[in-house]
Amino acid sequence: MKTVFWNVDTQYDFMRENGKLPIPGAIEIEKNLEDLTLLAKEKNLQLINTGDWHEKTSKELSDKPDFVNTFPPHCMKNTIGAEFVPATAPENPYVIDWRAKDFDKEKLRNAKNVVLYKDAFDIFSGNKYADQVVVDVIKPDRAIVYGVATNVCVDFAVMGLLERNVEVYVPVDAIKELPNLPLPLDKWKEKGAKLIQTNDVKNYFGVRK
Repeated sequence: MKTVFWNVDTQYDFMRENGKLPIPGAIEIEKNLEDLTLLAKEKNLQLINTGDWHEKTSKELSDKPDFVNTFPPHCMKNTIGAEFVPATAPENPYVIDWRAKDFDKEKLRNAKNVVLYKDAFDIFSGNKYADQVVVDVIKPDRAIVYGVATNVCVDFAVMGLLERNVEVYVPVDAIKELPNLPLPLDKWKEKGAKLIQTNDVKNYFGVRK
């Protein structure tokens, strides 16, 4: 079984109260985010990091957002708000920008940290290479998915991986949701995702609490 860790959008604009689109309580999960990120490194497992990387013309951005389909400008490319917080900051990642003309499959296979930048909620539509990265190159059997926001980008990641026949495990103490949107946890379970805790991941890999 090939396991990857999958870190969703743990960027400053979401993870900090002074960010452009702060997720309430996101700071509360940061220790678990850090533990999972360090665990992937310790066990020499590939870590896929997705991140918003928006331009002014991005479809999900609006000066009059409805906070369902549109949101205020956030994670604009080349800004501090789009950077990953220290707890999850990728080390020497291989980056595949959604605007890139191509990517290097060999570098991707060998990279312990991969960053997939996207311009949509769904990584598989927001980065034209994401499907190829997962299905044709990395080919994971299992993904441990964590990050933000539970009911937007994490939801798309979980469902997209399940649709590609990847077993999905979600440590629910390492995700955080936006308010006023339905939670997808029951839907995930119905589709086969396993809802666990960060300590379950640690125990599986033989790490003491």
